[in-house]
Amino acid sequence: MHSISLMFPVYGDELTVRPLTEKAIDMFARLGCEYEIVIVDDGSPDRSGEIADDLDREYDCVKVIHHPVNKGYGAAVRAGLAACTKDFVCLTDGDDQYDVYDLPKLLKLIDYYPLVITFRYKKIYSTTRMFISWMYNVVLRFLFRTHFRDVSTGLRLVKRSLLDDIYLESNSPVIGAELSIKAMLKGYPVGEVGIQTFPRVFGKGGSTSMKNIMATIKEMLQIYGKIFSQDYDLPSSGERKAKK
Repeated sequence: MHSISLMFPVYGDELTVRPLTEKAIDMFARLGCEYEIVIVDDGSPDRSGEIADDLDREYDCVKVIHHPVNKGYGAAVRAGLAACTKDFVCLTDGDDQYDVYDLPKLLKLIDYYPLVITFRYKKIYSTTRMFISWMYNVVLRFLFRTHFRDVSTGLRLVKRSLLDDIYLESNSPVIGAELSIKAMLKGYPVGEVGIQTFPRVFGKGGSTSMKNIMATIKEMLQIYGKIFSQDYDLPSSGERKAKK
C-alpha cells in the first residue's frame, strides 16, 4: 500500500477544518496505509489556524504550517507540498467541497498515471462562477493545447517524484493548472477521474474574487511566456548552441 500525504490550505474555513481532517483520518484507517495530514493556515482571519493547531495536538498524523499573512492559494499549496514527506500527495481544498472519500477512485489509477486530476460531473455553483470556470478552461486549452476537461477542480493525487521534477511558482489559484500543464509538457501521462462536488455551506469562496481572478490571469500569462521561451527546460548541458 502506498504512503500518502493529504494536504489542504485553509482561509476562512473554521467550520470545515475539523470535519475534513477527521473524515480523512477515518478514510485512511479504512485504507490501512501510512499517511500524514498537512494543513496550511494561509493567514486566515478566523479560527482556522487555531483549530488546526488543536488537531495537531490531538492527532500525531497532523502537522500545521502557518503563514503570518495571507500569501495566496498557490503559495499555500507550495508550502504544503514542501512539507509533505510521503510517496504520494493528495491535494484538496479546506472548504470540504471535495469529498476525501473519493481518494480511492484516484488511487486506482496511480500505478498508471503519476498525476491524477478530477473533473466535476455537475458544477453546483452560481451561473457567474460556472461561466468563469468555463472561460478559464477554454483559455487554458487554447494557450497550452491541453485536453483536460476541468483543470481547475481542486482534488488531485500526485507522485512525489513528479513534484521533484517540476518547478511550481504560482501564488494564485492557477497553481493547479500549472501543475497539470507542466507535467503534461514534460511527457508525464495525466489521468482524469469524474467526481461529484458539494456546495460551500458557509461564507464565500475567494477563488472568483476580482483580486484572485486578476492574479490568476497575470500568472497564467507569465507561465505561458516562460514555457514558450527559448530558455525553458533546456537539455542538461544548460546551453543553447549557436548554429554554424
